[in-house]
Amino acid sequence: MNPLSGDMLRGHLEGLVLATLEAGEAHGYEVMQRLNAEARGVFHMREGALYPVLYRLEQKGMLATRWEKDDAPRKGPKRRLYRLTAKGTRDLAARRTQWKLFVSTVGPMLEGAT
Repeated sequence: MNPLSGDMLRGHLEGLVLATLEAGEAHGYEVMQRLNAEARGVFHMREGALYPVLYRLEQKGMLATRWEKDDAPRKGPKRRLYRLTAKGTRDLAARRTQWKLFVSTVGPMLEGAT
């Protein structure tokens, strides 16, 4: 299977990140790992694309952040943890509704079933 182009993903990155964080709080690298695992090789999220999305969603009030506690059982610097806010949850629901409408309308056109 050929990977999806960045152009095809561009308008969906915010929704993908919100959906990934629906599973629970995570630091940026973990968000990237979750996305890549779910993508099953169809696309590969890179840090350079992910972190601007995380910052943008935080600025819009869709994500809240906190710094990992000092007593975290790992070495290295503290990590920033991201979680959905109520606004992010509502936005994700709206994006899912829009996505379903898009797929049900455009899918048959591209498949030649119209």
